[in-house]
Parts: sequence; C-alpha cells; structure tokens
Amino acid sequence: MIVHLWQNIDYVASVVLFCIGLYCVITKNNLIKKFIGLNIMETSVFAFIVALGVVDGGDAPIMGAGARAPFTNPIPQALILTGIVVAVSTTALALSLVIRIYQHCGTIEADELREME
Repeated sequence: MIVHLWQNIDYVASVVLFCIGLYCVITKNNLIKKFIGLNIMETSVFAFIVALGVVDGGDAPIMGAGARAPFTNPIPQALILTGIVVAVSTTALALSLVIRIYQHCGTIEADELREME
C-alpha cells in the first residue's frame, strides 16, 4: 500500500492540496482566505493535469533523426498555461470585488455580510 502511494506521490500531493483548499473555502469566514483556498484548489488541479501528461522514459515530441517513442504529451502543459492566465485574471477580479465590498460594507467577513442583508 505504501509503495503504491509512493509511486503515485504526485497524484496524492494534488489530492491533499485540493483538500486543504476545500477546507479553507468551507471553514473560513474571511473572503480573502476563501480566495486563497480557491487558488490552492486551482493549483492542485493544475499539478494533477500536468502529472497526467508525464510519461516515464518519454522524450519531447519533436520529430527528428533521434526521435523515439514514447513521447511526453505536450497538450496538458499548454492547457495549464491557459488555465494559469484565467486563474490570475479571476483572482485579480475577485480581489478587486473584495476591495469594493470592504469600501461599501466595512467588512470582509462572510458571516457579518450575511447579517447585513
């Protein structure tokens, strides 16, 4: 069992990071801490997808005289670059919304915002 977990440590680390981020989103009242939890969850998903593209003993998928199979899949890395751009954009938007909420309501605690409704 331990050997199997050790062989898949990248997947295990991704799941642990996702659970940490989920814990932050569920249990924290501060909106900034919730967004940090969301960023941790995004990062864990990125790491998981990149780990799926890894091939043991794989070469870069560049055809040439010395090219030999198996090749590492380049599509997950390209998708993750796009995902990182989207994640940074949504984080910037979320933080600007938190600033506006604080300016309007005077707090960024979720339970206090619910009471203001």
